[in-house]
Amino acid sequence: MASLKDLRNRITSVKATQKITKAMQMVAAAKLRRAQNAAENGRPYAEKMAQVLGNLAGNLDGGVGAPKLLSGTGQDRVHLLVVATGDRGLCGAFNSSIVRLAREHVRKLEAEGKTVKIMTVGKKGLDILRRQYRDRIVESMDIRGTKPVDYEFASQIADKIVARFDAGEFDVATLFYSEFRSVISQIPTAQRLIPAELPATDGTTTTGAGSDAAMEFEPSEESILETLLPKNLTVQVYRALLENAASEQGARMSAMDSATRNAGEMIKKQTLIYNRTRQAMITKELIEIISGAEAL
Repeated sequence: MASLKDLRNRITSVKATQKITKAMQMVAAAKLRRAQNAAENGRPYAEKMAQVLGNLAGNLDGGVGAPKLLSGTGQDRVHLLVVATGDRGLCGAFNSSIVRLAREHVRKLEAEGKTVKIMTVGKKGLDILRRQYRDRIVESMDIRGTKPVDYEFASQIADKIVARFDAGEFDVATLFYSEFRSVISQIPTAQRLIPAELPATDGTTTTGAGSDAAMEFEPSEESILETLLPKNLTVQVYRALLENAASEQGARMSAMDSATRNAGEMIKKQTLIYNRTRQAMITKELIEIISGAEAL
């Protein structure tokens, strides 16, 4: 049975932990507002970029002359999985859910006889995946501590992906991240980057509400796609990083709120045990005193 001193120390320790988790919850809530606004503001641009590219690709004659970032290599043998997680923990199942989806994708591809390569963005994804897939990890990048995600960092990631594609190291690239829905809902998502996954179109370009018109492009659609596809890749990576940032803060806020409440329940339980133990010791001492007095 623990002594009163041990129980006091335990209660003090849990109270200190509760203060930390409460502070982390408040910090995550403050960061979440900014991250959520950034993610929501980035969605329309990324969606419109994909729509524009879809319209351009729909105007190509059966895909003839399409850039390789759009058409791919024509093969499906080597897959590059870009797994984007966070650099820090204490955010519930945020990191593990993304890695779980990537693992399922790896097992599926290997069952089909495909070769898998992995590129990690974030320390946590690297720490988890290298336990099982160390030999498949070809590159890793950190989120750079507490600095906010910026377009330049997304551009660096996209440039590395394109460079490996141009070198013929893979045929298909898929990005894994967590799409932010709410504080309690973050959806692990897999998005194909190469060949570019664009919305389906009917080959016409909308110029106004309710009007379709044939468009002439100068320069050609192929030239425009050559310029826009690398930028679209960067935009999609940037959007994924923004979604991840919001999802991480939402998951951390929810996890720290749960940890704070659990700490409060533990403090109540330990305080009750402490009071019962103290009362038992007092009762025992009174019995000893009374018994000694009666013996005299």
